[in-house]
Amino acid sequence: MDFFGPHLFAYLITLIHSLGTMAAVHAVLTVRTAQGSIAWALSLIFIPYLTLIPYLVFGRSTFDAYIKARRQANEEMRKAIADLNWRPWVEEALTARASNAYDSLRAMPKLGRMPCLANNQLRLLINGQATFDAIFEAVEQAREAVLIQFFIVHDDQLGRRLQHLLIKKAAQGVPVYLLYDRIGSHSLPHHYVQALRDAGVQVKAFATRSGWLNRFQVNFRNHRKIVVVDGRQGFVGGHNVGDEYLGAKAPLSPWRDTHVAVSGPVVACMQESFAEDWFWAARELPPLILPQSYPDDGVLCQLLASGPADPYETCSLFFVEAIHAATQRVWITSPYFIPDEAVFAALRLAVLRGVDVRLLLPSRPDHRIVYAASSLYAFEAVRAGVRVFRYQPGFLHQKVVLVDSEISAIGSANLDNRSFRLNFEVMLLTVDKTFAGEVEQMLNADFALSHEINEDEGRETHRLRQLGMRVARLISPIL
Repeated sequence: MDFFGPHLFAYLITLIHSLGTMAAVHAVLTVRTAQGSIAWALSLIFIPYLTLIPYLVFGRSTFDAYIKARRQANEEMRKAIADLNWRPWVEEALTARASNAYDSLRAMPKLGRMPCLANNQLRLLINGQATFDAIFEAVEQAREAVLIQFFIVHDDQLGRRLQHLLIKKAAQGVPVYLLYDRIGSHSLPHHYVQALRDAGVQVKAFATRSGWLNRFQVNFRNHRKIVVVDGRQGFVGGHNVGDEYLGAKAPLSPWRDTHVAVSGPVVACMQESFAEDWFWAARELPPLILPQSYPDDGVLCQLLASGPADPYETCSLFFVEAIHAATQRVWITSPYFIPDEAVFAALRLAVLRGVDVRLLLPSRPDHRIVYAASSLYAFEAVRAGVRVFRYQPGFLHQKVVLVDSEISAIGSANLDNRSFRLNFEVMLLTVDKTFAGEVEQMLNADFALSHEINEDEGRETHRLRQLGMRVARLISPIL
């Protein structure tokens, strides 16, 4: 034993370092950002004892199994769509091409897998009460099918209201489909889900699966929030299902968030996005419902669904394209601000073009490391001429983009690496002066409740805190 002990220990060390080196090579070849590659590679080479297992769990930035499943889902959906009258969609897409404002977003038609469609009706839903009142009212009136997808579902008062309503609709014979993210809803108890299943509700958790290594992948999350009722009404935005979104007492309350209600042809795109995710979880398609006709007027909309299965960084490029399209202003709200080089460069260039560039961020942290890194980027943005505001009353969770006087986007994507490359996200892009005016009014009300950061604040920050922010930024590419 005395002879083999040291040798075994040496063999173990050699093995760990060899595995660390191989993982470092894998990181260099596969991680999508240079910063992320460097951060992972160096840590895997020098401290593999601490980073090898985290890399197995968090490091991989591709989702090969999902790509195969999505292709299969698309094939099945094409067969299902072939039996529907899809002509209205084609007509709305042709009408949308005549928009001068949308033409400024020249990369968007190819960036998004779904077309920009005309003749949609929108309603801005500010904060949780308005959002869930509208969602529950629509579900209450459902007759054909209900599709619901959230990142987080809590077993609290709001969560149980949703549960009881879905059970009621299932008892009425309405097909009901609920999809939640397994990591985001990790605290959701089994009895909550089982009660839904026993009542006839189709419930699935979105999770990494298929393949031994993929079972360790908890870094990919489905962060989308989509509700579709009868193929006619849709809801998308930043809210999850939890009492905190209704202003319940919590450490970060009151929560500030935004959703949008939509009807029209773009709801078909929302169904398609849900169907892809549902197929991954269930290996079958939910109902796809397309009305026979649409109104003759309304708002231009494009649904932008993004995720790590895309061939390129769709979400990051969306922000870059939106910022580059701005000639007068670009206002962005996000709970997190950890931009990649392309997005930060786009913000700087917009300032140099004379564009009114504003960022609205929270004043309270929900994740301290992320908040520290975000703060450092915020100070650098201020030095670059970006006006940065911190929302004071509570936690700011909304994800909203406003460009010039017609273009806006509301959805689930944050300004950080997780949304850019790791999460499945969805944004509803709209082109309409009236709706953009409503978004402007909403954001102006938020700015009025915010504190604007000045350059002195960055310089006056305590050196120890500055060190903490810089360390946080070092690991921000792998957060």
